[in-house]
Amino acid sequence: MSPSTRTSRDTFQSASRSTSRHTQNYAYAIVASCIAIMFFPCAIILTCFGIFITPVTQYFGVPKVSFSLVFSVICLTMMVALPITGRLLKKYSMRTILTIDTLLCGLAYGAMGLVQAVWQLYICGIVIGIGLPGLIFLAVPTLIGNWFSKRVGFFTGLCFAFTGIGGALFNPIGSTLIASGSDGWRMCYFIFAAIILACTLPFTFFVVRDKPSDLGLLPMGSDEKNVEASASTDAKTATESAHAQSNLDDGISAHKALRMPSFFMIGAFYALITLNQQISQFFPSYAATFAATAPEIATAGGLIAGAVMVGQAVGKVVLGALNDTSERIACFAGVLCGVVGLVLLWLKITALPIMLLGAALFGVVYAMTTVETPILVRAVFGNKDYTIIYSRIAIVSSLMSAIALVVWSLIVDGSAGGYDILFGLGFALMLSCLILALFALRNAHWANCTR
Repeated sequence: MSPSTRTSRDTFQSASRSTSRHTQNYAYAIVASCIAIMFFPCAIILTCFGIFITPVTQYFGVPKVSFSLVFSVICLTMMVALPITGRLLKKYSMRTILTIDTLLCGLAYGAMGLVQAVWQLYICGIVIGIGLPGLIFLAVPTLIGNWFSKRVGFFTGLCFAFTGIGGALFNPIGSTLIASGSDGWRMCYFIFAAIILACTLPFTFFVVRDKPSDLGLLPMGSDEKNVEASASTDAKTATESAHAQSNLDDGISAHKALRMPSFFMIGAFYALITLNQQISQFFPSYAATFAATAPEIATAGGLIAGAVMVGQAVGKVVLGALNDTSERIACFAGVLCGVVGLVLLWLKITALPIMLLGAALFGVVYAMTTVETPILVRAVFGNKDYTIIYSRIAIVSSLMSAIALVVWSLIVDGSAGGYDILFGLGFALMLSCLILALFALRNAHWANCTR
């Protein structure tokens, strides 16, 4: 090898390693941005809703259902806004859309502390419903999928886990603020809104970038292969680099995907798994039925609800990592945990540790709602029109979130054996979700499809 050739090769390898380091650093910055989005706006808006029900309804002298309808308004608005947001993300940058979404959510959330009538809360709910879809549904799976070619599932699950972690932190803080005075709920809205804006906007505006190519980088994982390949020939490395970048545009077009059976299978999966996760909302009231036989369980409704949150936070990370190995294994594992958890609860064993274990295991299948669905969409349809396809599928989750509690309430209150029916339907839903996911994955051959 001539000195000039050796020098050229060494220079190329050095540049490749430099690119790898920059990719790694910025990819982790993207992960931090996704964590901030989940931890602040999504956790505060979605998991802290319940702490305002009593103080707000007492202040205005209205029934609790009047305030609960705010959440339904948010969900129904998200259902309408999701496909629009998905298309906007194909036209405008993630940085622009997520910054606008954060502003909408933060300002509307703060405005809820200024309302003088219940109907004004519904207006705020509509604004939040417009801004929230891009943050809760599309930000994490899109950014992680674009910036990583390896361990996509793990980082997706890790980011989503911070909704539960944020809920565990902000709920007690919010409860303390609300209890501070008659207008404590107003102060809580103001402070939480300030946190949303101050802690999220720096990430969405200064850090978020759609793709590594926007900064002259490659997805994390693909550049490592290129450094190794550079030892052979520069031309080969350049070819592999181009191939790694082109993977971001591989997949099935939205026009074709929306007409495929797999699209409807994943949509059904998302609807049923969302309906199933809401069963956990009734675990505290189910625990209350043990008042005569096990008073320690009857008074542990909060602990049982907390066990579900712990299970879903851990489940998101574990299922995400399993998806990096096999989506099928992850689906089996999630549903198995959910079935075992529900069995432990249903057996009415009068031992609090068993109830807590059952609730935590059910939390793992709860985690499938946010982790498994976006991964299934990418596995089956690829990256080409991911945001459009996933935003259409996510519509059913918003719809189910709006009606699930009403449906389960009618079942639980409608008969003496309401909880038995609830759990029985839970088993049916989980098994149906497993079947739908496995059949959808049978068609995950997008790389060979005509686009």
